[in-house]
Amino acid sequence: MRPLNLHPAMVLSMCCHVHFALAWTVNNFLMTGPKALLTYAGSVQVGAQNGIQECKHQFALERWNCPQNTRQLSTQNGIRSATRETSFIHAISAAGVMYTLTKNCSMGDFDNCGCDDSRIRQTGGRGWIWGGCSDNVAFGDKISKQFVDALESGHDSRAAVNLHNNEAGRLAIKATMRRACKCHGVSGSCSIQTCWMQLADFREVGNYLKGKHEHARKLEMDKKPAKAGNNADNRGAIAQAFRSIARTELIYLEDSPDYCVKNRSRGFPGTEGRECLKGNKNMSQWERKSCRRLCYECGLQVVEKRIEVVSSCNCKFHWCCTVRCDKCTQVVTKYYCARKEGGRKPQNKTRRRHRAKGRH
Repeated sequence: MRPLNLHPAMVLSMCCHVHFALAWTVNNFLMTGPKALLTYAGSVQVGAQNGIQECKHQFALERWNCPQNTRQLSTQNGIRSATRETSFIHAISAAGVMYTLTKNCSMGDFDNCGCDDSRIRQTGGRGWIWGGCSDNVAFGDKISKQFVDALESGHDSRAAVNLHNNEAGRLAIKATMRRACKCHGVSGSCSIQTCWMQLADFREVGNYLKGKHEHARKLEMDKKPAKAGNNADNRGAIAQAFRSIARTELIYLEDSPDYCVKNRSRGFPGTEGRECLKGNKNMSQWERKSCRRLCYECGLQVVEKRIEVVSSCNCKFHWCCTVRCDKCTQVVTKYYCARKEGGRKPQNKTRRRHRAKGRH
């Protein structure tokens, strides 16, 4: 994939017609960043989308279940807030971008990038040596920073928190990497192994960051933007506040809002209309309590709906070479949160108790 040589007018035209799924939109970067980095724009787009999809998976049965579309990531809809939830968005998005860039590099999609061979000259361990094609996380980390961190132009505490969480997301990629090995020897005796470092499945990265989200730390400091003339003092106060926080931890500044209640201005849909799970013995305890968490504790009731689901069935292989299936209809029962008849708008009276548990 070769760098694109585009006239600024063409870049501006692209920005007007291409929507990238980023909290800190790649559109802005395309208008201000080095043209050579346009080579990686496609990977950045895919990586950010993967981050949002992983966020939805991790929070599927929680009151806040991530932005439902990329437009909800805009500044107007609350991304400039610095809550526990936005700390996860920044981390998982930055991680998604770094992960995809690293994968594409290892697959040979970029002319100027390849395997990480920095370990090959190093000593391995008993019965194994470094070799093979390690995923080049250094490359993914570098380009991810150029896209993601460069757009956090402020000098206030929010900007510092966002940059910290971006870095925590990238460090999660490195923390979840694993060693893969291949055996060598006569007749597969595996007398020696060649090993390399490879990325974990992105789901493992999501699980890792979800744990960090549940133990995120609130930073107590002035959240106002820095004023002219006191930037040095402001940076000093931020540095002091960050001194006791590990780079791998997620941090936030503001308490979470009430996600039970719909808030149009901030893009929170509330829990009315959300599906919950009920009546399956194979569910985890967290899943079994989803109706209580999403509905009852938000002042809503659970309504039961029977829905027809059409799926393929009785599939048969026919020579050669097609598979033909029948269409089968099955009636399934689903459960949804609904407002009580004649009741008021949902009110969450258990917010403090759940915040103490780290659930939002």
